[in-house]
Amino acid sequence: MAKKKSQAKKKTPVPALQTEEAVSREVETTEAQTEVKAGEETALVKATETEKETKKAEKTKEDKKQDKNNKNNKKNVKNAKNGKKLKEKGSLKRKTKETFAELKKVTWPSFADVCKKTGVVLVVVLIFAVIIFGIDTGLGALMQLLRPGS
Repeated sequence: MAKKKSQAKKKTPVPALQTEEAVSREVETTEAQTEVKAGEETALVKATETEKETKKAEKTKEDKKQDKNNKNNKKNVKNAKNGKKLKEKGSLKRKTKETFAELKKVTWPSFADVCKKTGVVLVVVLIFAVIIFGIDTGLGALMQLLRPGS
């Protein structure tokens, strides 16, 4: 029993009550944290809204282009059914200029590169020619063996 009494006397100390100042500081920090979280949420909401708006704008542009293409295709089909020739847009001179402008944008291979690739093609063609010649000769000899009178 003596042990029980000594254990009962050694109680853990009760924490002191918080002062009003400590409580107000704690409330202020939690309020600030909630404001930051709310600000982040609104920023996220605004970002997603702007993303949705840009996607809608892109879709509407694509839809307009698609509608225009569909209308042109319908006109072309209608004209083709009626036997009318399709009108080409632009002149020959403009198209020629555009063609040469595109040709200037092309990255052309060097002469050495062209020679190497041509050599590879010729070697592969020769290899297959030899293989086909061998198969043809072998099958011809086999046919001679199967038809003894010829």
